[in-house]
Amino acid sequence: MKNQIKTIAFDADDTLWQNEEYFREAELKFSELVAAKNPDQVIQSLFEIEMKNLPMYGYGIKGFMLCMIETLHQLYPENLSSKLIEGAFKIGHQLLQKPVILLDGIEETLSHLFGKYRLVMATKGDLLDQERKLEKSGLAKYFHHIEIMSDKKPANYQKLIKHLDCKPENFLMVGNSLKSDILPVLAINGLAVEVPYHTTWQHEIHDEPIDHPNFYSVRSMDQIIHLL
Repeated sequence: MKNQIKTIAFDADDTLWQNEEYFREAELKFSELVAAKNPDQVIQSLFEIEMKNLPMYGYGIKGFMLCMIETLHQLYPENLSSKLIEGAFKIGHQLLQKPVILLDGIEETLSHLFGKYRLVMATKGDLLDQERKLEKSGLAKYFHHIEIMSDKKPANYQKLIKHLDCKPENFLMVGNSLKSDILPVLAINGLAVEVPYHTTWQHEIHDEPIDHPNFYSVRSMDQIIHLL
C-alpha cells in the first residue's frame, strides 16, 4: 500500500475538524424554538425536508436554514409567527460562527505525510463556509488542492482524480463516512480508510459491513501513518 499511494484526500467535517455536534445542537435549539410541538416530531420533520431539498440546496448551513423555515411553515401552515422565523435564522447564523476545533492527531498526521504524498482536501458543503473553516483551521498549507464537492458519488470522485491526473489505484480517500468517503471510492477501484467519528448524521449512516481488499479502518487519525 505504501508504494502504491501517491495522492491522499481527506474529508473535512468530522474528519479534520468537529462539525456534527454543532448541527445536533442546532436541531435541539430548533426543537426548543417550537416548544409547542413534540421535539422528536420537529427534528424528524426537519430531516425529511432536508432530504427532499438536498438535490436543490446541496449540503451546508444555508440549505439547513432554508429547511428550518420550510419546516416551520409545515408545522404552522396558518399561524406562523415572525418570531419563529427570526429564531430559525438566529440558529443558522450561530452555526456560521462556530469555532473550528481540530480533531486529535490531525495536524501531526498531515505534517508527517506532507512532502511524501500529494495531499488533497475533498469535502462536501457550502463553498464559503468550508473556505472559512479551512482558513481558521490553519491546515491549508498542507494541501496541494482543495475540492468542495456538490456530492460524493463515484462520478464526483472520478472527476476529481481526473483533474488531479491520478489513477484510482494510486488514490487514497480518508474520511469518517462510509456512505460518502468510502463506498464511492471503492466503487471506482480507489483505496479508502475509515476513521470513525463518535456521531454521524442520519443521512450518512451505513450499517452493512464492508468486505473489500481496498478498504481499511483505523481507530484514530495518527494510525494512518503506521498503516502507510
